[in-house]
Amino acid sequence: MNDFFRHTNWRFIDQSLSMMTRSPLESFAMDDTLCHLTGHGQSLPVIRTWVHNEAVVLGIQDHRLPYIEDGMNLLRQAGYDPIVRNSGGLAVVLDPGVLNISIVFGETEPTSIDQAFSYMVGLVRGIFPEVANEIEVYEIVGSYCPGTYDLSIGGRKFAGISQRRMQNGIAVQIYLCIEGSGSARAALIRDFYSESLQGEKTKFHYPVVVPEVMASMQELVNADLTVAEVNMRIQRLLLEWNSAIQLLPLQEEELSYYTHYLERVFKRNASLLKKEEN
Repeated sequence: MNDFFRHTNWRFIDQSLSMMTRSPLESFAMDDTLCHLTGHGQSLPVIRTWVHNEAVVLGIQDHRLPYIEDGMNLLRQAGYDPIVRNSGGLAVVLDPGVLNISIVFGETEPTSIDQAFSYMVGLVRGIFPEVANEIEVYEIVGSYCPGTYDLSIGGRKFAGISQRRMQNGIAVQIYLCIEGSGSARAALIRDFYSESLQGEKTKFHYPVVVPEVMASMQELVNADLTVAEVNMRIQRLLLEWNSAIQLLPLQEEELSYYTHYLERVFKRNASLLKKEEN
């Protein structure tokens, strides 16, 4: 698994601070931009880290909840900004204690969905060598946004992985709950679904969230662990695997692509939220 990282020249983009006060929609536009650039051979493969202030990112199915406006109001009252992302999956929590990582690369040869997911699993195990053998990969029933590639220790989920493909590029994204209470984040999503459903039956099965099955890495591994430390671990690991890593933010000639995808993402989110209000 490490061969994928060792035999690739990487570009690292650290937005763990610069994205903090900006909308998570900007991060999705960023990954779309990087998919375009890597997919067209205009950029090295990228590993990007990003953190946002309090927000709940909703999936396409979430915005079809029968009382979604009530659910979003509950989130706003709790201090979280609800947005709708441009890919699948269900509601997830972002806040300063959650570190997100994107691995973005061009599909120069066929890469299966499972193989792409496995790259992220390998990276996370490399970041946390002290518990690498304890990290399990299977769906944690009762978690929010459950999926086959949930990461857990002792049956408690601390991370979930998603994947997006466009413009011959692949973006594998993970949220890592590093600091704070995993169960408190899960309780927020539990309450969101309760308020958005209000007991009504739906064709789509929304998760019944059990807060106790989710935890942060502080709770599971080390109470002193921080987002900043994990971000540094990633950089040290990449340098260990491949000393040719380039610390390179978007360049001037790449910004036009970012502007294009940013406008598209914001327009789509506004359209979805308008439908909910109507």
